[in-house]
Amino acid sequence: MAESSGRKEQVRVAVDAMGGDHAPGEIVRGAVQAARDLNVAIALVGMPTAIEDELRALDVANLPIRLVEATQTIADGEEPAIAVMRKRNSSVAMAARLVKQGEAAATVSAGSTGATMVAALMEIGTLPGIERPVIGGAFLQLAPECVVVDLGANVGCQPYQLVNFAAIGTVFAQTFLGVKQPTVGLLNVGAEEGKGNDQAKEAYNLLKESGLNFIGNVEGMDIPGGKANVVLCDGFVGNILVKFSEGLGGVIKQWLASELSDRLSSSQLADITDRLHRLISPGEVTGGGPMWGVDGVACVAHGASRAPQILNTIAQAKEAVESGFVDRLRTALAKVQKTTPA
Repeated sequence: MAESSGRKEQVRVAVDAMGGDHAPGEIVRGAVQAARDLNVAIALVGMPTAIEDELRALDVANLPIRLVEATQTIADGEEPAIAVMRKRNSSVAMAARLVKQGEAAATVSAGSTGATMVAALMEIGTLPGIERPVIGGAFLQLAPECVVVDLGANVGCQPYQLVNFAAIGTVFAQTFLGVKQPTVGLLNVGAEEGKGNDQAKEAYNLLKESGLNFIGNVEGMDIPGGKANVVLCDGFVGNILVKFSEGLGGVIKQWLASELSDRLSSSQLADITDRLHRLISPGEVTGGGPMWGVDGVACVAHGASRAPQILNTIAQAKEAVESGFVDRLRTALAKVQKTTPA
């Protein structure tokens, strides 16, 4: 269908319609809602028949939505790098390619995080000094101004990479959270200087010279209280941290439902448990956000995202484009990289 709208300066977003646990239905619904509410033009990338089946059940008249055919998809369990290289016409690769070709300003996928990263790396590339995309974001609703970086993309980091993470997290907190002077903390086993392994000790010294608002080491217990606006860690640690929190949220929700079932009505119980789950489960509300360090706007949503989370991820993509996030990040990285020997 043709893009037709009287609204001006629409951000064009390429959406991988085939990626995610609930694709294409929930992905298409979220994208349609974004086209309706956010003044964005949507390119739905994937198998036309499957997408058109979903669109028939929705009111898409006069919405700026078009279909881009992809002849391949990437299944769960496929090795991301090999899959993306072999399947150049997969929906996730083609969505990223639209950004490279200037046909979209941003790409969004709820498919395999690894495949989304590889597609962004191959098709769009990274900013100077960044070896691969970085994942992070506002970690808990309990601490809405606390960003944790990296959450799983970069395992076995060098100390200088943690300084790059600090610059990235700082720009993110300024751009998306409205924090003017974000504080930066290094996740460690103790608050005192000199704690931790060799990586942490060297990163600590580099961060002191970075020119960023570094406040020293922080511990895991400091994250829910938002002691630092940006918390730095290796992706190995970050991924364990985020998945522990996701699991904890689900278990506590079940436990409360069992413990309070004879004291509260079903509606009261559902309200309380849902609120608590959102507070302590990363990604429960926003669903996803930008992969940082990409030389363009590429967003990854949680694989279990439904329409509201897809809508929110597209909203973040739009905000990243309109705020000049990538250019701001490029400037910040260049500044801190002058202080750190790679």
